[in-house]
Amino acid sequence: MANSVNGKLPLLQRMRRRPVRSLLIVAAILIVIAGACLTWSFAPARLDLPSVEVGALPPASPPPGMSISALPTGTYETPAALAFRGGSWSDKRAFAATGILVRHPKGDLLIDTGFGKNVDRQLALLPSYQRSEHHRGVPIAQQLTAARMPLRDIAAIIPTHSHWDHISGGDDLRGIPVMETAAGRAFIASKAKGTEVLNSLGDIHYQQYAFDGGAYLGFPKSHDVYGDGAIVIVPAPGHTPDSVVVFVTLPSGKRYAFLGDLVWQTEGLSIPAEKPWLLRRLIGEDYDETRLDLARIRAATARYPQIAAVPAHDGRAFRAIATYPGETR
Repeated sequence: MANSVNGKLPLLQRMRRRPVRSLLIVAAILIVIAGACLTWSFAPARLDLPSVEVGALPPASPPPGMSISALPTGTYETPAALAFRGGSWSDKRAFAATGILVRHPKGDLLIDTGFGKNVDRQLALLPSYQRSEHHRGVPIAQQLTAARMPLRDIAAIIPTHSHWDHISGGDDLRGIPVMETAAGRAFIASKAKGTEVLNSLGDIHYQQYAFDGGAYLGFPKSHDVYGDGAIVIVPAPGHTPDSVVVFVTLPSGKRYAFLGDLVWQTEGLSIPAEKPWLLRRLIGEDYDETRLDLARIRAATARYPQIAAVPAHDGRAFRAIATYPGETR
């Protein structure tokens, strides 16, 4: 009897161990598959975009005294592999944090504000994985003061969206209205991920506007800031719900589309290539909306070569824009 009992124990133990081993094998297979999928999401692939119709080039009558200037405030380093699918890990990109000053007789505007003087303190508000090692330049408020341009001349700030690297400098520009739609304000008020810095700025004077204009280059609605077609904002809520694209037309006929973070680098537009899956998931991007907005910009710039698309973080895209306030190009 003792021998039979003793003989059965190893068998029972083996039966108990088999499910554990099976689970470990399955877990190992799943880990390998997940790793392979993640690696594949960084591999080169041309993004398939929907076909869109952008229509006729919208009319614009920019006033003779209008100009734009780029106001760089610093950079942070990111591998190209994290900027667009197919980028190299060894290709280090200096992500630009640059504002655009639009000088207009009816009131000067800032498109984004770059890094402010308190950017280091602001970064502490973000989750650790969002903090980037950055190289600070001169904040916009200091650049304008050095150029003897009173800050009161800035009629409003137009953020392409509410992430820290686009609105940090707003801390130095208190009292200047920040243009937002009702939907944008609701997103910010929800304290959603990515709005930590903007919400830390305290009592912001919002200047609410609506997309009260018609279709514009394939985008279904628009807002003409001064009614002359020179500065037109369209909704592009793929990157974040409050994201916009700002179209600017100069007296020379040159046009710019300031894309915010629709793409991070020019390759995202030219290939076209999506952002890596992991980054899109962490941000919470709307994949279908991003593809549609990207298709609209590609179609518009292909049909109308006078439109230059400017991704917010690609320093190369700013090279054709003057960097001294008021200088015209």
